[in-house]
Amino acid sequence: MTVAFVFPGQGAQTIGMGKELAEAYPSAKAIFDEVDEALGEALSGLIWEGDIETLTLTRNAQPALMATSMAAMRALEAEGIAIDKAAFVAGHSLGEYSALAAAGAISVGDTARLLRTRGAAMQDAVPVGEGAMAAILGLDLEAVRAVAIEAAQGEVCQAANDNDPTQVVVSGSKAAVERAAGIAKEKGAKRAVMLPVSAPFHCALMQPAADVMAEALAGVEILSPAVPLIANVRADAVTDPDEIRALLVEQVTGSVRWRESVQAMAAKGVTEFWEIGAGKALSGMIRKIDRALVCRQVGTPEGAKAALES
Repeated sequence: MTVAFVFPGQGAQTIGMGKELAEAYPSAKAIFDEVDEALGEALSGLIWEGDIETLTLTRNAQPALMATSMAAMRALEAEGIAIDKAAFVAGHSLGEYSALAAAGAISVGDTARLLRTRGAAMQDAVPVGEGAMAAILGLDLEAVRAVAIEAAQGEVCQAANDNDPTQVVVSGSKAAVERAAGIAKEKGAKRAVMLPVSAPFHCALMQPAADVMAEALAGVEILSPAVPLIANVRADAVTDPDEIRALLVEQVTGSVRWRESVQAMAAKGVTEFWEIGAGKALSGMIRKIDRALVCRQVGTPEGAKAALES
C-alpha cells in the first residue's frame, strides 16, 4: 500500500469542523490557537460557533479549511502517523497550501496569513456579480475547453477545474459562463450548474490576485517539502522551493488539474488516498477517476484512530 495525503479546497467548510479534533488532541487545539494568533482574531470561534455565511466568505474559508486540515495532521501524528507515511501530498486549490504546511514547507502561521491574503485578493479581483463559475457534468475536458472557446465571444471563459471524468468547472465573465452552460447542454452535457461562488476563480480575471500573491509569497520562507507536492497547475511532483513559489502564483489564474494529478499519483504507485481535513468531496472525485483507488477520510478523532489501524 502506497499512500498520498490530499487536502480539500473551498466548499468543504462546515460549522463545527475540527472541534472534535481540538477537544481530543491538545496538539490539534494548538493549531487553531496558532492560526487565531497569526490572524489576530478568533477564527476558531467562527469555525465552531459562527454562521455558515460568514465562514463561507473566501477570506475566512481558506484559512479555516487549512486550520482544520492541519489539526487532522496533528491528530494523525499523535496517533503515531507522520508525514513520511505519505509518498506524495496534494491539495485542491487552497488545499495545496494545506499540503505544503503539512509537509513542513511553509509554517502554519505564514500559511494562515497567506490564505487570508489570497482569499481577500481573489474576492477583490472582480466586482461581485461580474464573474461566475459553472460545473459542466458529463463532458470531458477537451469538450469543455471547446465549449469555453465558443462561449467566450471576446470575454473570459476558461476550464478552471478538471475535477474528474464527469465534471469540469468553467470560470470567467458571468455572461460568458452562462453562455457556456447553455452551449454545454446543447453539446450533450447531462447538466450545467451555476455555482454559488463569490468570484470567478482560476481564470485570467484573477490576475490582480496573482499579482498580490506574487508579492506576498516573495516575503515568506518556503522550504523543500518533506515529501513531494503534486502541483495543481502541473499535475506532477515538485520539491524546489522557488518552483513551488512560482507555481502558487500561477495557480491563482491557472487550471486545477485534479484528475491528472490523481492519475499521476496512481501511475507512481499510489493505491490509497487519505483526505485530510473537512468533508469527503475529494474522495468522491478520486473514486470517479479510478474505482480501484482506496479512499479514507481523516477529519475526526475516529478517522485518525482508524488510519492507525489500516
